[in-house]
Amino acid sequence: MKEAMRTTLRALSTVLIVSGTLLIADAAATVAWQEPLSALLGRINQDKAAGQLKQLERAGPTPLEQRALRALPDVSRRVAFLARSLKRRASEGQGVGRIVIPHIGASFVVVKGTSAGDLRKGPGIYSQTPFPGAPGTVAIAGHRTTYLAPFRHIDDLRRRDTIMLKMPYATLTYAVEGTKIVQPTDLAVIKRVGYDRLVLTACHPLYSAAQRIVVFARLMRTEPTGAALGQPSAGRPARSS
Repeated sequence: MKEAMRTTLRALSTVLIVSGTLLIADAAATVAWQEPLSALLGRINQDKAAGQLKQLERAGPTPLEQRALRALPDVSRRVAFLARSLKRRASEGQGVGRIVIPHIGASFVVVKGTSAGDLRKGPGIYSQTPFPGAPGTVAIAGHRTTYLAPFRHIDDLRRRDTIMLKMPYATLTYAVEGTKIVQPTDLAVIKRVGYDRLVLTACHPLYSAAQRIVVFARLMRTEPTGAALGQPSAGRPARSS
């Protein structure tokens, strides 16, 4: 009886050791490769979003938008008009711009929307906030451990670090003001303030959705491009696929 019990305990110990080893291996893979499968899917989705963004850049505004732009002599108003127009006609999950964060080596296509499906494609612009170039607070969410983990290192950002948003109509440069840890339900962080700003949000701490880390950045410079400068359109807007 005792021998049988010892045999059973040894077998149970072996199972527990193997299970523990597998769990540690899985965690190590997640740390090292941000989950290989989701990283692969993230790369495929990013490539598709990049293609959509190139289509937007080549197509330019619609004929109706071009007529409206001719009535707006002020460059900043043209940028704001194009930002509102793109938000209105872009599809959920479509690539609409690119975020570049030099300090952490990040460069990712940004999509419209923050649903689970949208964020598998790349960082997403909150539906409650304007597109970059329109007045107000632009808010972008992104993953930290899966689907290429675009915001994995945003906790390394410090005051005065730059963040660039390259949209089809302008490149906007922001300077980081600070970070804050909040509850997931705290939507006050994306409210409009007395100046144009950018807010980045992601789950915190790593491998947990218990809280959110928020990076605040102030708009420092807007460089209009293409139609915002009065340049002719390359054609009709492309449909997302």
